[in-house]
Amino acid sequence: MTTKPLHHLTARELNKAFVQGELSAVGIARYFFKRIRFYDKELGSFLSLLEERALNRAEALDRKRARNKPLGKLAAVPIAIKDNMHIRGELTTCASKFLANYRAPFSATAVRLLEEEDALLIGKTNLDEFAMGSSNENSAFFPVKNPWNRACVPGGSSGGSAAAVAARLALLSTGSDTGGSIRQPAAFSGIVGFKPTYGRVSRYGLVAFGSSLDQIGPFATTVGDAALAMEVMGRHCPHDANSLDLPPESYLDHFANNLEGIQFGVPWNFLKSLKPAVRANFTRSLDHLKSLGAKIVDADLDICKYSIAVYYILATAEASTNLARVDGIRYGVRSPNAKTLEEVYKMSREEGFGREVKKRIMLGTYVLSAGYQDAFYKRAQKVRTLLINAFESAFATCDAIALPVAPSSAFELRSIGDPLEMYLQDIFTVPANLAGLPAVSVPSGFDDRGMPLGLQIIGPQMHDVLVLQYAHAFETATRYGQKLPPDYEGGP
Repeated sequence: MTTKPLHHLTARELNKAFVQGELSAVGIARYFFKRIRFYDKELGSFLSLLEERALNRAEALDRKRARNKPLGKLAAVPIAIKDNMHIRGELTTCASKFLANYRAPFSATAVRLLEEEDALLIGKTNLDEFAMGSSNENSAFFPVKNPWNRACVPGGSSGGSAAAVAARLALLSTGSDTGGSIRQPAAFSGIVGFKPTYGRVSRYGLVAFGSSLDQIGPFATTVGDAALAMEVMGRHCPHDANSLDLPPESYLDHFANNLEGIQFGVPWNFLKSLKPAVRANFTRSLDHLKSLGAKIVDADLDICKYSIAVYYILATAEASTNLARVDGIRYGVRSPNAKTLEEVYKMSREEGFGREVKKRIMLGTYVLSAGYQDAFYKRAQKVRTLLINAFESAFATCDAIALPVAPSSAFELRSIGDPLEMYLQDIFTVPANLAGLPAVSVPSGFDDRGMPLGLQIIGPQMHDVLVLQYAHAFETATRYGQKLPPDYEGGP
């Protein structure tokens, strides 16, 4: 019989307690909704709650267990969904006033798979508008705050999903990672965030930002919970042309507590400008890896210094194309002031999109325009190919790459006004998206302000299981991720 408060349990522990009859699904759902109502007014991690839906689902689960029917891998586990993923019949706003009236006609494949394994979907989480940002200050509704220090950002764009798990308002959540939007908020919030190999999790039902970069992945309190979520979501989907036609993988069966014989490549030239606190934490993390039997070798990834420039050409170009459909005609709130067809398009987009989204659409349109496509877009694609080749060469001499997740810990709200400085927050995460590689952020301790930091482990394509195996060994040896933010340790 579990004696811990429910929010101190892992997703696997909670599922086990439910399956064994120690807890009811209705009791679990009510507990977490009470916790959300108590804490989330100050955090802003949720945009909408699915209380009626979740309680109906919980009642059905309790009846299912009473009849001794088989229960799913995530039975009774409360999961939050980033609000750029569809849940049939529910609002998908992308944290934009433009989509404030949009109800999804179908569920995203990842969401459907979670529900098929009996998860309780408890709400839609806040994000930077259309997933464009690194701080979650670009939401059209309200910013999200970091549970470790509410004067700081939780990271972005999946800041709501990260804050919800960090404060234990949910035990799992989904995020989308275009340039680091799972790993950076995970590091800032002291939890685990995993970006799978491109195509490992279907993007069907995810509102597109950069289609060649976007990838759905989980946030969790432990690597084991992230692995469990991947076992559920990592399946082939015929609705997504980029979905990998591979059989489901068993992640948890491959976990080990040592890294004997594993070689981690570190691109020291790329990291020469690290801030002292981040460098000290990263060095300690490498020492932990070595204590587990791993070997640290040098990796030549100097080309990664161009990754931000390449990313903001390619991502904005794809965003400009993808958001053309949000025009007040096909999708989006139509401007009430428009009198002509031309005004409908112009005024709806002017009034509907926020400043950051407009900026990226304009940049993307520019780099795709006649006369500039060769100079910017096509050249960026060539550099992307060189970066992919550099990773392939690096993996010929090592099993995985180790990097910090971000140049700093969580920064204060509204403290970064320079767009370039904000974009550079993703300097260590963007390369994995450009190359389509699996990458995880696992808690690696705290800086001198008491704010969380993360270690990033990047593996070759389709080595998702091994990346989580390495992260699990590191987590088991350090236990940094088992801590809750002090203000959220207590019950609702």
